[in-house]
Amino acid sequence: MSKSTLLSVNNLNVSIDDKHILHDVNMQINEGEAHVLMGPNGAGKSTLGYALMGNPQYTINSGEIIFAGNDITEESPDKRAKAGMFLSFQTPLEVPGLTVESFLRSALEQRTGKRIKLFDFKKKLAAAMELLQLDPSYAKRDLNVGFSGGEKKKTEILQLLMFRPKLAILDETDSGLDVDAVRLVSKGIKTYLEEENGALLVITHSTRILDAFDIDKTHVIVDGRIVADGDASVVDDINENGYEKYIELAGK
Repeated sequence: MSKSTLLSVNNLNVSIDDKHILHDVNMQINEGEAHVLMGPNGAGKSTLGYALMGNPQYTINSGEIIFAGNDITEESPDKRAKAGMFLSFQTPLEVPGLTVESFLRSALEQRTGKRIKLFDFKKKLAAAMELLQLDPSYAKRDLNVGFSGGEKKKTEILQLLMFRPKLAILDETDSGLDVDAVRLVSKGIKTYLEEENGALLVITHSTRILDAFDIDKTHVIVDGRIVADGDASVVDDINENGYEKYIELAGK
């Protein structure tokens, strides 16, 4: 059975502060697929994630973003989130005065437009926290305040499991994590893929987080341009040989 197209990025050009960052980026992600975007530092990986999510600091000069059959190129971030897009931050923000539990429940209700029964919510939250080995007391703590780097990243994956988006964009989720934290975060991502048939775009320059699940397609970005597309073997090639040949491709 062929999979339906979930995200189409067509000839996307993006600037920030009048600096042209992304050049004619094209990408297609189908339902249930896991993609990885790799490239050297400063290649434009995070810029693409923020542009897809509608961060107002990034200006789309031309091109289009089609999500679930709708043109969302000019849509606000909250409308993209309600449509089923999710972005985990490379550096999650601390939000004093708002507990993890309150944030999750409020965000879920805003996304669905429905009241959520407290019992059902708490049951689902407890199961997700157990999977990630997060102490239940963290639900009552202010969002990311005083959390370690690993705890912040686990909380991002907790949001992924609770929100169940159609497409999850994970920006350097494994950055700064130890081996045990990577294992738990990877377990959460794998659960999302298996239980929700969700689509995934992992933005990374490392590959540890990719060991837990199958990659359908790899994209390599250099100097704001997609210079190569391939399967999981591209990841192996980068691990063995680095980015040199891809940087050469960008110069052609």
